[in-house]
Amino acid sequence: MANRGILIVTGIFPPDIGGPASYAATISKELYNQGIKVGVLSYSKKFNTKKIDAQYQYKVMRVWGGWPIWIKHAIFGLKLLMVLPKYDTVFALNIWSAGFPARIASRILKKKFIVKIVGDYAWEVAVGKGKTNLLLNDFQKSKKRGWIGMLYKFQGLICKGAHIIIVPSEYLADIVEGWGIPRVKIKVVYNGSDFKASPLLKEQAKKKLGLTGNVLFTWGRLVPWKGFRMLIKIMPQLAEVNQFLRLVIVGSGPDKHILEAMIKNLRLERKVILAGRKNLKEVAEYLAAADLTVLNSGYEGFSHQILEAMIAGVPLITTNAGGNKEIIHQGQNGIMVKYNDEFNLIEVIRAVWNNPELQAHFIEEGKKTAAYFSVEKMFKETVALLQAQL
Repeated sequence: MANRGILIVTGIFPPDIGGPASYAATISKELYNQGIKVGVLSYSKKFNTKKIDAQYQYKVMRVWGGWPIWIKHAIFGLKLLMVLPKYDTVFALNIWSAGFPARIASRILKKKFIVKIVGDYAWEVAVGKGKTNLLLNDFQKSKKRGWIGMLYKFQGLICKGAHIIIVPSEYLADIVEGWGIPRVKIKVVYNGSDFKASPLLKEQAKKKLGLTGNVLFTWGRLVPWKGFRMLIKIMPQLAEVNQFLRLVIVGSGPDKHILEAMIKNLRLERKVILAGRKNLKEVAEYLAAADLTVLNSGYEGFSHQILEAMIAGVPLITTNAGGNKEIIHQGQNGIMVKYNDEFNLIEVIRAVWNNPELQAHFIEEGKKTAAYFSVEKMFKETVALLQAQL
């Protein structure tokens, strides 16, 4: 039984920054603290990480991400085949860079394979390459061709080989089931957030960030389905609701130049601020400065941003897309509208802005919701699922 243990396979790991990196580090620590043998295999932005990896109580192995794409994936796959015999189970934290080689290695070595799915990779690639304008639900029903069709087929095949598939919402469980996966294999573990609110008061935060007026805040990757274009489009109408309103967008991504052009063409340079990419501490400061948050997304598997707004104590307006309906109780801890619903977005922002009592109610109920979706609860449930496979 010397090989009883779990190998975590991930695309990124600290000191690389990002939610998946933090998740990988924490789940590895939690498993180690339960007395389970743990190893981590990850890609890395740094070439030499020996000093960094020496701090961990469990084995951390890396493949340099600077190699050409096919070379680094080949090295990763070979290293996985060499390492996995020492473990009983492999847990992949994404479908492609980690999940694909983990599926092959687990089959060759007859090991248990678990994968975490947080979205539809084929759809994200299709949107990014301009191959589809469909939102995720409609994309599932559409005919897929070429490279996108292959990616879609492969993600289903990878999941079919898994003993367990962990997803962060019932919505994503339905998506994965649509790939032909038996529902009994799919386990929902809601994401939690360890986001820390800023200690700054609102005026202190505004002064530090150089913001004036009332802040309508939104954040996320600058991609089409996040709905930033619509928020910019409706700013002239929102100025009639409150002439001092400023839309602040935090994030980076492929839509940046389109958003900049919209701001210039609509002459909204003084009304809309593209603040760029920020770390979590900086996001907390922007939330401390915010009067309202709006997340006009056409797709969410499970939104960390909703929880961040609730933890920060900022009233929230969002959409009824994806997993949002599993967090938001309409009119209690926030309000949902349809994605890109121009008229209702304006009217709901107007209604919430003019109702301080409703804002206070959203804040109070939001904090209760955020406490329910705790990071401790997420890791406890995940560890229990992984332990059951040993």
